Amino acid sequence: MVEVRLSAVKVDLQSNTPVLLLTETSGAGRSLPIFIGAPEATAIAFAVQGVATPRPMTHDLFRDVLEELGVRLERVVITELRSATYYAELHLVSNGTTVHVSSRPSDAVALAVRTGSPLFVADELMDAEAIVLPTEDEDEEEDLSPEELVGQFRQFLDQVRPEDFSS
Repeated sequence: MVEVRLSAVKVDLQSNTPVLLLTETSGAGRSLPIFIGAPEATAIAFAVQGVATPRPMTHDLFRDVLEELGVRLERVVITELRSATYYAELHLVSNGTTVHVSSRPSDAVALAVRTGSPLFVADELMDAEAIVLPTEDEDEEEDLSPEELVGQFRQFLDQVRPEDFSS
């Protein structure tokens, strides 16, 4: 497994779709782009920025339930790409026993950001699907403030239509 960090959540300009960039923490700096839905992108951006909502969002609720039950999110693993769909697992630990639960990558990352849990990508998946971004793009992304990131999502949400998500 390759340890990664959430390096960006941004909107792809060509498809007008939010995308996660998971970048390896050591090595060649490869990134795995994963397209996600707008609500999940917003949930992740809120967590990254520490935005407090008046009522718990779904991922906050799930984190709170795990905590109350004494369950710890040990790690998130992005496991495979099958038929253009990424798959992930939550590795949960309770009373010394580890259980793997299938998850959408966007939900898994949203939960990991809220719990401070590490992110991993399967070796074969990283080798097959990762890209190396030019240095200029990485520098530009790091220059984005949290406010600019949320602004990008708000602009996306203002322009998105329900039919953009139909099959």
